[in-house]
Amino acid sequence: MPLHHAVLALLADGPDHGYELKGRFEKAMGPQWGGLNIGHLYQILERLVRDGYVVPSHVSQADRPDKTRYTLTPAGQDELRDWATSAWVRTGGFRDELFLKLFGASSLGPDALATLITAQQQTYVAELAGLTRLRRTRADDPLVSLLIDGAIAHTKADLELLDTAAQRLAPMTQAAPGDRATWSDGGQGIVA
Repeated sequence: MPLHHAVLALLADGPDHGYELKGRFEKAMGPQWGGLNIGHLYQILERLVRDGYVVPSHVSQADRPDKTRYTLTPAGQDELRDWATSAWVRTGGFRDELFLKLFGASSLGPDALATLITAQQQTYVAELAGLTRLRRTRADDPLVSLLIDGAIAHTKADLELLDTAAQRLAPMTQAAPGDRATWSDGGQGIVA
């Protein structure tokens, strides 16, 4: 995940310190994205310094420990511009635990598959309700609203997928254990 580019975007507004960058990131992305681990952020900042995209400077404080302030370099501005204006291409496939769970439940038979599908549908419906409430409270923040809309669309798509899962995976629930591990029937099942 290109969090280092998001840090460059934060620094495009001017120099800042680690904890302030963390707070600004979390405010900009909203609660749906999740928190940013401060240790990970400092690793990112170290990498950006190493790559020449950011320069650190120390700020002395009389009543607190010194801080390090990070400033975007011209090379960092160029990197941010190149990244932010180019299309994103999915390169890692669709690694979603749901498909591993569907594979596992299918191997246990139709009852286990039905139990998983029902539980997952209930979870997604609850997620949709929470996302809808969250969208109402964050309507004034365009980026967060867009992220929430994306999460809603993704959750709805997952719900639609579950509507056909039992039927599409039925042949797997009937397969002999040795046959399941190599299942690849032209897109009707799960490829191991």
